[in-house]
Amino acid sequence: MLGDRIRTLRKQNKLTLEALAGDKLTKGMLSLIENNKAKPSMESLTYIAERLEVDVSDLLDEVSVQELRNILEKAEKIYNDNIDPLSDKYKQLITLIEPHIQHLTQGYESARLLDIYGRSLFHDKKDGWQPYCNRASHMYDQMNLTSQRALVSTFRVQAKFFNHDYFDALQLFLAERKEIETHHAYIDPLTQLDLDYYEAILQYAVGDSTSAVRIMEKAIAFSKEKKIFYLVSDLYRLAAAHGMMTGAAEKREFYKKKLKQYAEFADDTELMLFYDLLTVMTLINEEQDYKKALAMIDPNLANPQKRDSYGPWFSLEKGKALFHLGQLEEALEWLNKVEVPTYIHHPFDLSILYIKDAYIALCYLELGKQKKAITFSKVAMEHFDPLPDTSFKQFCIEAYEKINQ
Repeated sequence: MLGDRIRTLRKQNKLTLEALAGDKLTKGMLSLIENNKAKPSMESLTYIAERLEVDVSDLLDEVSVQELRNILEKAEKIYNDNIDPLSDKYKQLITLIEPHIQHLTQGYESARLLDIYGRSLFHDKKDGWQPYCNRASHMYDQMNLTSQRALVSTFRVQAKFFNHDYFDALQLFLAERKEIETHHAYIDPLTQLDLDYYEAILQYAVGDSTSAVRIMEKAIAFSKEKKIFYLVSDLYRLAAAHGMMTGAAEKREFYKKKLKQYAEFADDTELMLFYDLLTVMTLINEEQDYKKALAMIDPNLANPQKRDSYGPWFSLEKGKALFHLGQLEEALEWLNKVEVPTYIHHPFDLSILYIKDAYIALCYLELGKQKKAITFSKVAMEHFDPLPDTSFKQFCIEAYEKINQ
């Protein structure tokens, strides 16, 4: 109620009744107003608002801008806290924001709270999150907050992408991008790069390499032109991965070199690990230098920090190398350790890891265990069936045909 809001704001401003009353109100009258036993005139209400340094509308609304700011501050702290993934932070956010939903009608605080609320519903696996993200998008459009608007769009697209609805995700992204470019005359360089990067990822996901390469190379050129290093490592990583997937050795090596240079410049351990992984995969898949590959793999698997980051990938490559060296039982041991992380959704990453089933099948074939070989070859085919054509998928098909002749 009005009196409660005035009392709350007075205390937040550390004012006594006398200090707020000033020379135009009595302490007794202000006390009656705060206890909802008297209604102030518009003149008195304007005076109180001025003393509290808020708009009159903040007092008349059930939730003031200052109150929303306080709620948003708490919400941002919870939302951005990298706490245990098994925690109930999204439930906390829903409980915090839900009582105020009907009052989130305008302003940045309202838009951001709707944004966080919609995301929290999604992560908590609750239906009905889309309308809140839609409302947030509309409000960001009204305030011309392009970067925030784009972030909501990519979140909505990711919801489909995480379900592996790649085509629908791309169509939604293209529609969202068109709407953003229609409503926002100026798009800042960082948001422009974000949009290009996500579009390239999605074009690759549906198998349209031509469009993906065009967009990706445009983004790299734009980064150089603007001298912006934001996302450049991700773009190089994507370009190198494409070269590996398509067998474009020259392009792969060019971007691998760029990756290494950037990793050394930025002292980026994660990026250097990715460079090592690409090198190992090249040694195994193309150069067939399995012993040299193992010499690179073992130090990475021996380091706990590196194992936590890229353990499944290096374990897979070790299993592949051991298979080619004829050490079948040991190869199976390493291949069976490989689990696809729950955060992996892109067909490139899935293709790399799904190949393990084809190798397991080939190990069993060499060991004379035909039934197990057939079983795992079918598993591999089921995994690869919805994914676009790559050299990995072709390897899986060839293994399946060999085993099931």
